[in-house]
Amino acid sequence: MGWAVFLPSSHGILDRIGVLEPMRATGLPIPDANGGANAGGPRFQGGGAIRVIAQEVTTANAGGRLVAIGTAQALRSVTLTSEVAGTLEDVMVSSGEWVDEGTLIAQLNSDVQQLALARAELGLRDTEVRAARVAQLRESGSATQVQIDDAELALSRAQLDLRDAQLELSRRQITAPVSGWIGLITLEPGNQVTPNTELVRLDDRSQLLVNFDVPERFVGLVNVGDTLDASPLSRPNEVLAGRVRAIDARVDQGNRTLRIQGEIDNDGDRLRPGMAFRITMPLPGEYHPVVDPLAIQWDRGGAFVWALDSENRATRTGIEIIQRRDDAVLVRADLSAGDSVVLEGVQNLRPGAEVDIAEMRAAPATPSDADIAHHPLPDAEQPETPPDI
Repeated sequence: MGWAVFLPSSHGILDRIGVLEPMRATGLPIPDANGGANAGGPRFQGGGAIRVIAQEVTTANAGGRLVAIGTAQALRSVTLTSEVAGTLEDVMVSSGEWVDEGTLIAQLNSDVQQLALARAELGLRDTEVRAARVAQLRESGSATQVQIDDAELALSRAQLDLRDAQLELSRRQITAPVSGWIGLITLEPGNQVTPNTELVRLDDRSQLLVNFDVPERFVGLVNVGDTLDASPLSRPNEVLAGRVRAIDARVDQGNRTLRIQGEIDNDGDRLRPGMAFRITMPLPGEYHPVVDPLAIQWDRGGAFVWALDSENRATRTGIEIIQRRDDAVLVRADLSAGDSVVLEGVQNLRPGAEVDIAEMRAAPATPSDADIAHHPLPDAEQPETPPDI
């Protein structure tokens, strides 16, 4: 049988002994004895078309995904301290309470400052009365320019004294600079505080900022506004949608990483700053043909598939594997969406063989980027989108 298939010059002998036609009748791929120097290999004559199972080719994006671990922080976080030293007189809020911007949080003892404010107010009223008298004299022409200048100067000083007294009093009132949630309060009225004493922490956690580091090879692949998925490590089945808020201006020379900051909504206030998150981001890539792993064949020349032309004849098409996925392989090849490749029956195929498609299967499924596992390639051929980190 091997003579008939691979040695066309033997056909004369086989025909004389009466076995050539019976062999063709069994379906063996016996080429024409004339050899055929046609492009794509010899054409097959006799024996009918080879029955195969084929599959349609589709295309998919070869992009990968970025995976990293990040730590969350509040959208705005403020540690409240006193501007001056003093005795804590009262705390107006409770731990875990929501406060609006400008809410009075704590009060230091301010007896001295209140007295100074009363004196400043009294001094201002006295100065205003004197300034009014000088103004009347000026209208009648009885006031000298020196008296007028002295009255205006005294009024300005009194106004400044009042503002200074008000400022000193306000420095003993600690107010919320932003809206947010009060943290744990550990101080009690009567405690002595200094400018270094932490009174309370205030967090606006309506949104969380998640900071994470990626290798420098991702520079240029991630941009502000790109979407991301964040899953708390404590709740791996919970996925939150977010986006890239900011990217650091430089790569850390110590560990060759780039700091990226994402943001996610904290609906229902279920998450807290300091939590760890698993960040996943799809990365862009080129579109490539997708074939079933069963269609891929190997020989000394490398990987190839049997593609079918418009006349359902087999064509050997070389491929380069780009990515392997669960039930599909992305390849670089002269294939387009809608083309057909042979899955089963390849053992009888030769270039130019006519085939009979017994079954045409649908194109292989292309899973989401979350399921991508890159096929290792030489460094010079690595795609721009690297595998998970």
